[in-house]
Amino acid sequence: MAQINVNDIPAEMFQFETRSDLNHDSKFETKPVSYFQGAFRRFSKNKGAVVGGIVIATLLLFAIIAPFFTPFRPAYYDMVYAYVTPKCHLFADNGADFWDGCRVKSTNYIGYLKDLALAQETGRDVIKRGEFTVSEDGSNYTYRYNTYYGVGFGKYKIISQAEFDDIQRYQDETGAQILYPVVKLQDRPSLEKNKYDANIYYKVENQSASTVRPKTDKDGNIIPNYWKYEEGDASPLIADYHSSRIEGENGIEEDGKQYFYAYGRKVDGGIEVRAEYYEYYIYQHTQVKKDGITEPLFLFGTMQTGKDIFACLAYGARFSFIFASVVAIVNFIVGVAYGSIAGYYGGKTDLIMERFAEILGAVPTMIVITLLKYHMGTTSQALVLFIAFFATGWIGMSGTTRMQFYRFKNQEYVLAARTLGARDRRIMFKHIFPNGLGTIVTSLALVIPYMIYSETSLSYLGIINLEAGNTTSVGTLIAAGQQSIVANAGYVALFPCMFLVLMMLSFNLFGNGLRDAFNPSLRGAEE
Repeated sequence: MAQINVNDIPAEMFQFETRSDLNHDSKFETKPVSYFQGAFRRFSKNKGAVVGGIVIATLLLFAIIAPFFTPFRPAYYDMVYAYVTPKCHLFADNGADFWDGCRVKSTNYIGYLKDLALAQETGRDVIKRGEFTVSEDGSNYTYRYNTYYGVGFGKYKIISQAEFDDIQRYQDETGAQILYPVVKLQDRPSLEKNKYDANIYYKVENQSASTVRPKTDKDGNIIPNYWKYEEGDASPLIADYHSSRIEGENGIEEDGKQYFYAYGRKVDGGIEVRAEYYEYYIYQHTQVKKDGITEPLFLFGTMQTGKDIFACLAYGARFSFIFASVVAIVNFIVGVAYGSIAGYYGGKTDLIMERFAEILGAVPTMIVITLLKYHMGTTSQALVLFIAFFATGWIGMSGTTRMQFYRFKNQEYVLAARTLGARDRRIMFKHIFPNGLGTIVTSLALVIPYMIYSETSLSYLGIINLEAGNTTSVGTLIAAGQQSIVANAGYVALFPCMFLVLMMLSFNLFGNGLRDAFNPSLRGAEE
């Protein structure tokens, strides 16, 4: 390329510029963006991280709010209502075959007759809508069975005279029926397991049979076998009570005589009655216990002990979040302080501190928990778990902080601050720590799900038992769900497993989003 001699440029090619022709730097149109604003914008562009954050917020709101919207507590249990299926009024009251407290039941003709007998006596929809299907050979009946009404009467119950009178008062005031006529002792099935079965109120074909078969009339109706008596001939064994709910105001008339049904049999210790459990449950909780429970309604169903899964999951999730957050914050404070000192000063200080951390970190957490349980047997299991996780949990945070301090402590702005006379504390926490905050915060976000998962695993294995008072664990629910699969109650494990899966997946997405937001240079990299 030929060289141009400035002396050979013609003078006419030069011209003077006016002030208006001079170009100046234009003012920025945009506002300055801070470090955290930029991080938030980058985070918002990560759809997976945003969805993960929304799911975490939803689970957190569930853990905080749900316990206030249920009258049940983890300490509550009712063995009669074991393995009842999830029920929601929104679906059950609109006739939907979903979330209605029912399950599909397949049984033989005798089993069907028993459920039909219970439905006829109580007027409950034990067999949903009365609909059923019969197999081609007629041996199998299939229908939607209501697990709330299907418990019926259970066993004969012995109550005091005072409770007997109070139930009568409750029935008269509300119009509900709890007590139903009893069957005379000699008219009941002879085998012990059937003699005190209060669901058998009907005549049977063979009293000594192991599986009793109800008698029916020509129209297919169950024939009752109630204990009845004439008004003037009442046995001293009969509890004095006339009810108009079954036989009418003036009793029943047979062969020109007036009869009444016996609603109780006097025995040692009180009165033996047949109490329909659904209404008796309502009476007990609204009139006797007054604990805020108005009806048996379990949104997520119950487990083998009759505990409400919704309440247990809500309280278990609340405990998991609180426990993991407290442990993470304590480990964060200790780990950052320890790691910053080791990383900033280096040399012998770092060597000694790192050897101590390595020795402590080499001790398995399981051994720490075992030793703590052995020496702190009467102490709260939650405290044992906290000490065990704190004993070694801060080491990971310490290593991350130490690495960041080694990375930034020799940067120019740090050397400049030191030259200007800044103290070590100011350099450490004013200049170095904020620059390594992205990686440290990312580590903190991933510590919380790790703590929850560890606590869940230990309670699932039975190493830590958090079943005390109103405390429970998601791991305990999962363990109960594993046992319930055999009983065709998979929903017991479904809800706690869904909670754990959603939480772990969401925290991983959320943590990756934080990493990419605070450290754009590490986007897509695995730490």
